[in-house]
Amino acid sequence: MLRKLFKFHGGVKPQTHKAESTTASIAQVPLPDRLVIPLHQAVGGHPRPLVQPGERVLKGQRIGGADGSLSSAVHASTSGIVRDVAPAVMPHTSGLSTLSVIIEPDGEDRWAELDRINYRSIPPDELRDFLRDAGVVGLGGAVFPSYAKLKPGKEGHLKTLVINGAECEPFITCDDLLMRERAGDMLKGIIAMRHILQAEEVLIGIEDNKPEAVAAVQAAIAASGEAGIEAVAIPTRYPAGGAKQLIRVLTGIEVPHGRRSTDYGVQCFNVGTAYSIFEALELGRPLISRIVTVAGNVAQPRNYEVLIGTPMDHVVRLAGPRADTDRYIMGGPMMGARMPSFDVPVVKATNCILVGSPALFPPPPPEMPCIRCGECAKACPADLAPFEMYWFSRSKNFGKAQEYHLFDCIECGCCSFVCPSHIPLVDYFRFSKSEIWARERDKSAADTARDRFEFKNFRQEREKQEKAEKLAAKAAATREKVAADAPAAAGAGTSEAPAKPSADDAKRALIEAAMEKARQQKAQAAPKNTEVADPAIQAEIAAIDARREAAAKAAQGGEATPPAPGA
Repeated sequence: MLRKLFKFHGGVKPQTHKAESTTASIAQVPLPDRLVIPLHQAVGGHPRPLVQPGERVLKGQRIGGADGSLSSAVHASTSGIVRDVAPAVMPHTSGLSTLSVIIEPDGEDRWAELDRINYRSIPPDELRDFLRDAGVVGLGGAVFPSYAKLKPGKEGHLKTLVINGAECEPFITCDDLLMRERAGDMLKGIIAMRHILQAEEVLIGIEDNKPEAVAAVQAAIAASGEAGIEAVAIPTRYPAGGAKQLIRVLTGIEVPHGRRSTDYGVQCFNVGTAYSIFEALELGRPLISRIVTVAGNVAQPRNYEVLIGTPMDHVVRLAGPRADTDRYIMGGPMMGARMPSFDVPVVKATNCILVGSPALFPPPPPEMPCIRCGECAKACPADLAPFEMYWFSRSKNFGKAQEYHLFDCIECGCCSFVCPSHIPLVDYFRFSKSEIWARERDKSAADTARDRFEFKNFRQEREKQEKAEKLAAKAAATREKVAADAPAAAGAGTSEAPAKPSADDAKRALIEAAMEKARQQKAQAAPKNTEVADPAIQAEIAAIDARREAAAKAAQGGEATPPAPGA
């Protein structure tokens, strides 16, 4: 019985260029002279380095620990010595650097001790933690940590687990060769995922231009004896490999903006992700390598098993690059990104190294004015109005661009592909998104600064209020004391109640209290031992002074006679 398939809006049919790289089996890449392993290779937080320069590491050893609620670990791709932990150019068009671990292989390729688990006897939360520490992420391009997606949603189980084997972009064939050569192991990973998600059925979508892959997966399903798993050949149309588009084709469900597919009982994973989950759970191997297509301006296009951190030019040399090569593109011609240099490392997101030349990818024709033909809207698989988003993006009216659901754009390039005016529409949309994100970051920083400023003012006002309350309490105590002393000052025996002290009385009392305090302080500072002497002592002192005076006059020839002693 054939499964009913559905259509998604839009899409295009570019030249596939896939046959050239599928004539030979997957090859192994020899060890390079050094591996540059970026610590940040997935969506989410930056893993923290766990090694130091000079340290010896083993293959599969964790060198970057998951940090935060959405992060994934990173591991050494081979055994060797850590030469440095420093920023290195990352495989991105910007040419920016990211913290990386640089390893010099020792050639022994010795594995660290591996942990194997029986996923059927382990709770799902522990399985998710195990996959996080194994560094498993989505290998279809999004590199979203897989453990965060292996959650069944509010219902506690899924209806449908969708496995993406469409691989719709031109030149890329790594998933095709994986399904042809390793379908059985991939299926074991799918069964483990089904167990974690408690999915009722599994649908593996493969474009019908890959008949060998369809046959290999169907044979593996039959050999496994598992019920509820089906490999479905779907029409070849770009971008059938988009998650929402594939879900639409296989199930008929359209996931609206702002909602998750798990809200509708569906979750989607790539076939490469399923294989890496098999290796992690069954063999205990973390994600340290992946299959990469090398195609384009090379003599022998082929797929290779490449260790993470291997320089791209080391891999391309095996395929024989032609002399007029002028660029590397990570990914395909529709959604790929041009690399800043030839020696940037292969990372978990590298599904293809597309070798370019001026002949293969000539400069685009000059951009012309939009004629509002609507072809971009017809081709958009997200059912958007790209020409409207273009006008608002060009005029930097980002608010209006968002009203036209700018962030629903999957940047597939269909609109640019069909535009008769040769407008690089996706570039405009990426510019708008980056500007909106930058403004959101600035707004968040400004909000934080404002909150800190307001809290500082609040703290200062609170301290002033506390000081005023202390002074008021002291004044109240003084008033109470004045009120208590008032009857005694007015005369004892009166039976009339003392009048309530006025504000002037309270002020006068405060002044008197201050003056009394000043007198006490002055008294404490006065000279000591100044008491009046005894009268007899004073008389003796006076007689001594008189004799001194008489003696002085006699010496001057005076007639005065000194008084007798004791007079």
